[in-house]
Amino acid sequence: MSLILPFRGLRPTAGNAAAVAAPPYDVLSSDEARERAAGKPWSFLHISKPEIDLPEGIDVYSPAVYAKAAENLKKMLDAGILARDEAACYYAYRLQMGEHVQTGLVAAASVAAYDANRIKKHEFTRPDKEDDRVRQIEALNAQTGPVLLAYPTAPAADALLAQASAGAPDADVTAPDGIRHTIWVVRDAALIAAITAAFDALPALYIADGHHRSAAASRVAASHRKAGQDRDSDYFLAVIFPHHEMKILDYNRVVKDLNRLTQDEFLARVGERYTVTPSAGRVHPAQPGECGLYLPGRWFRIAIKPELVPTEDPVARLDVSLLSDHLLGPVLGIADLRRDKRIDFVGGIRGLAELEKRVDSGEMAVAFAMHATQMSDLMAVADSDQVMPPKSTWFEPKLADGLVSHVID
Repeated sequence: MSLILPFRGLRPTAGNAAAVAAPPYDVLSSDEARERAAGKPWSFLHISKPEIDLPEGIDVYSPAVYAKAAENLKKMLDAGILARDEAACYYAYRLQMGEHVQTGLVAAASVAAYDANRIKKHEFTRPDKEDDRVRQIEALNAQTGPVLLAYPTAPAADALLAQASAGAPDADVTAPDGIRHTIWVVRDAALIAAITAAFDALPALYIADGHHRSAAASRVAASHRKAGQDRDSDYFLAVIFPHHEMKILDYNRVVKDLNRLTQDEFLARVGERYTVTPSAGRVHPAQPGECGLYLPGRWFRIAIKPELVPTEDPVARLDVSLLSDHLLGPVLGIADLRRDKRIDFVGGIRGLAELEKRVDSGEMAVAFAMHATQMSDLMAVADSDQVMPPKSTWFEPKLADGLVSHVID
């Protein structure tokens, strides 16, 4: 089976892309989605967050929620807001955030390649979140939230993407957050064949974001095979970018208390494994091994002592791992990042001012500004069949939901 295939995309019809495009389903709360979709009947949030059209407080995993998603999808199809392409296509997708630009490929990615670890993972998944995506796919007979993938160095694929994204786009939307989303439909048979061949030649693809969506697609495909159903569920919706164009921001940590230590005692304990240097201003870590540490009104630059870095272990050498192993655990008593309620995580898109705000308000006692994980780190972890600690990567800009979906026939 091919690593990727073209497919008949479900897309907004001419002139409707801006009305449809919505943030990813998992970056907004129900209340935020309800506010964003107010007065916007064709926002894809009515499909990706359908609880917004049901009484407030409803269980978001209720069968009524998935039924409402299917109802809203049918409404948009019947109104001609969404329609499927007549023939299987690829789609070039460009994201622009300020000066940053990345251009990728919307394709149907092979479940078999995912199951065989040719599409590589770096995170654990949670059964409840997998179940949610399975129910959404089955209710809609479609995959609407794309999995974000990266491909390793491949000049031939880069050149084909440049060719696919030349000329006038089929959709061009600037979202309220300023992110520009541009889509080109690739209909040329020769270009489609060349793209398929170029990606088939790749050794692997890497999941950047969307582990629950890809795991759910695998489960749906297995269920259909077991039931003897010949359906187009052996591939899942993906957007694939060259790894060197992708942007990972810092994923920062804030902690509620100092584990019964005074600030001076805490800094002394940190100094056992880090060098601690006061800073006159905010600390943006300049290199791996460095962190910014913020106590009320005071910034410090901390650097892990080099002899403590296990350079041969792709997981243990990550800055997020070093912080857990040498500070969060032994000093602050936080052993389980997934379950400990004393720690929270702040995406780098919010900036260091958000860390100051949360500490200065008294909500949190200390904040850590992290050096951003690199794509090479992510790929090294995936290649070693290991997983990253929770909240290791924050990708920006985010894909939009609704611009291209994959219907399961």
